[in-house]
Amino acid sequence: MQVVAEQLAAVSQLREAIKEMRAMSVRGLERMFLPKERMYCHCIRRGTSGDVPEGRSRRYTAIVLIGLATECDDAIASATAGAGTAAICERLLSDIETVTNLGDVALTLWAATLLDHPAAARALDHLRSLDPVGGPHPMVEIAWALTSLSAVPDASGDDELAARIAGRVLGAYSSDSGVFPHWPMGSPRPLVRGHVSCFADMVYPVQALSFYHRRTNDEPALQAAKRGREHMVRSQGPDGQWWWHFDARSGTVVEGFPVYSVHQDSMAPMALFALQDACGVDSSAAIARGLSWLVAAPEIGGRSLIDRDADLIWRKVSRHEPGKLARGVQALASRVHPTLRAPGVNTLLRPGFIDFESRPYHLGWILHAFSPERLSAWTCPETGGGLR
Repeated sequence: MQVVAEQLAAVSQLREAIKEMRAMSVRGLERMFLPKERMYCHCIRRGTSGDVPEGRSRRYTAIVLIGLATECDDAIASATAGAGTAAICERLLSDIETVTNLGDVALTLWAATLLDHPAAARALDHLRSLDPVGGPHPMVEIAWALTSLSAVPDASGDDELAARIAGRVLGAYSSDSGVFPHWPMGSPRPLVRGHVSCFADMVYPVQALSFYHRRTNDEPALQAAKRGREHMVRSQGPDGQWWWHFDARSGTVVEGFPVYSVHQDSMAPMALFALQDACGVDSSAAIARGLSWLVAAPEIGGRSLIDRDADLIWRKVSRHEPGKLARGVQALASRVHPTLRAPGVNTLLRPGFIDFESRPYHLGWILHAFSPERLSAWTCPETGGGLR
């Protein structure tokens, strides 16, 4: 009976955490919005003068629009300080031809398609000009390009281009390691870190291929997404951590930290939900484990990155280290041999440092991953019932 009571208490905690994060996201986005520019800032960072917005980001603004696409009018009005998503999307499209980053263009196209913006074709035209099939782009941006053409099943687009992009993603995938490379063929690879993939290199291709399968019934896309999901779940940490860096040759973890809150509460869930929608594979247990880490992270003494006093969700738990020392050392060691790791890292560079920074894309992905419809339908593994 005690075990059952503990499970019920844990489930209740997850329910409340998701609801709380959704509400925090709307309030946080209102703080991060720059009305004069009709864009969102790059981050809110804690400093000596408090939690202060810094910079601006076209990419993050597009992700916020994706997250807001399924929200109610009141939430949209709050998160955009009354500007509305159509006006913000218009701002992103107004000079889209000047944008040279494939990812920024792809995310803008995805947002404009979701919002049914009449000028979405401008983003599509520019996406074509950046050559997502053969250009020197990282995997994440190529995956976003595929998603932008596949995520909305009944939207017009460019199916031929989508098929060619899907071919590039599938051609880069290693069935031996279960990992998508950070730099696919045709993109320059750095000497020391060329073999290293990050968790985002798993999330966004799995999501994109799942969307593509739903649109086209393409079986190779589905099989690669399923195998990618298997690697994600198999590699999850003992306390639900979604680790950060992997060896694309072997699939093994190169360096687990930092553990990012956005991976735990939105990026992993939204990819796994996309696959579930495509073929019914249920990853609820892994999603719940990831959320449980965020609620009580052992590396910081069971505390949470959900900060009620600041009304923000902080970015990550990392090692106490100068710069990115552990990642650099482990990348170099594993470059020499896939099984080689630098000894003493876990002892000398202990995890437990909180990065007091919050970014708008994180809040946008929370709203996207746990939309009102998803929140109602998602079944937590211990309950057999929807999260309501």
